[in-house]
Amino acid sequence: MLKRSLVSLFMLSHSFCFAQSSAQRLAQSFNNLLEDPQAKYAVCSICVLDANTGKQVYAKNENIGLATASTLKTITAATAFSLLGKDFRYQTTLGYSGSIGADGTLKGDVIITGGGDPTLASWRYDSSKENVVLNQWVAALKAAGIKKIEGKIIGDDHLWGTQSTPEGWTWQDMGNYFGAGPSALSWRENQFDIKLRANNAVSVLRTVPAMPYLTIVNELKVGEAGSGDRAYAYLPPLSTIAYLRGSWAAGIQKTGISVALPDPAFDAAFRLQDTLEKSGISVSNTATTSRQLSAASLPLPQAVQKLSTISSPSLAEIVFWLNKKSVNLYAEHLLRTIAWKAGREATTGNGADVEIRYWSGRGLDKNALNIIDGSGLSPATRVTAAAMASILFQSQKEDWFPDFYKSLPENNGMKLKSGTINDVSAFAGYYTAGNGNKYVIVIIINNYSGSGINPKLFRVLDALK
Repeated sequence: MLKRSLVSLFMLSHSFCFAQSSAQRLAQSFNNLLEDPQAKYAVCSICVLDANTGKQVYAKNENIGLATASTLKTITAATAFSLLGKDFRYQTTLGYSGSIGADGTLKGDVIITGGGDPTLASWRYDSSKENVVLNQWVAALKAAGIKKIEGKIIGDDHLWGTQSTPEGWTWQDMGNYFGAGPSALSWRENQFDIKLRANNAVSVLRTVPAMPYLTIVNELKVGEAGSGDRAYAYLPPLSTIAYLRGSWAAGIQKTGISVALPDPAFDAAFRLQDTLEKSGISVSNTATTSRQLSAASLPLPQAVQKLSTISSPSLAEIVFWLNKKSVNLYAEHLLRTIAWKAGREATTGNGADVEIRYWSGRGLDKNALNIIDGSGLSPATRVTAAAMASILFQSQKEDWFPDFYKSLPENNGMKLKSGTINDVSAFAGYYTAGNGNKYVIVIIINNYSGSGINPKLFRVLDALK
């Protein structure tokens, strides 16, 4: 009995000493970061928890609200898993109004009704790719006996209202692919590509796909060799004119930039009409949207017959790409869906409110979660490292945690979601040390100087190795 007690005491003492040395090493490495010239005018926070007990191993400035960048996606994903369930799926329907004559002429409209699916026509999933979706719709219309359409193709995105861009996003971000706002009828992840080439001047070669309804004004300058991609697209939601500004370096390996789709619902209707006409089914009127009809004080026709329903991949599959590739659009869709499924208007603000209330009910101070959007693109979001670490700790107990954990990318040999916006860098996730000790990790720095701060953040976290 005495021998067993001594062994237990030794193991407890060894564990305490290791934890103590981990804390000491973290403190030293974090202080080194604070003394670095790049951090002279910065605010840094860190919170490391024992993943088994939730107790703090080391924390500094953990209760200061800071801009999180894309590490906010971990909170959005955890909330979506909790409130929607890992098997949740969106649905998009295709139907028609009016009637089909004996000769196969539809005297009415074809309506694509969006249900908030961010993956519709995405290239990431075999079942959702653009050509698969379009061919399925064309086949459904042909199976209904439709050979000609005397009416319109309508993209119906009314479910989530008219405000697409989250409040708090910056003007410079909005026209670029990572600044594409959510829509009840999103399409091809709400982006398209502009192919560029720099010689004596920067030339716009083409768009992929072709965008005949858009005008591109090229104001790009040739950048110095090695300066890379400093091109930005200024293309507000619903606009038909894109301004390209900044620089594009000669000799750059990239072939172009990805740009936000200004009206996803219209593009979905436009692509369906184009595919129908190529397959021999004519459409008498130009494609339109529920938003355009409403602006013209025209009613939105109601479908009398549904022909096709497309279900999205599961929430678990969506979250995989949300975190693995940091897809801002997915995060914004999930935040709005949280509000929508809670019975509230599907706005970013309502989604954030539901999210904050949920975690407040799980023991967090709501004032530690000043959430403006779902993706962290807004520099106005402020979350404490302690709050984020608490959410990550609690998430381990849920049945959806294996899917959540799998979604986190590898950074510095750890399972960490990264986050980067102007002068902000952050990492949040988990680490299992060689001796089996498990940690929850959040580290954030705001307003650092220069570039390339991440290796110095990793140097702090290396104290756990």
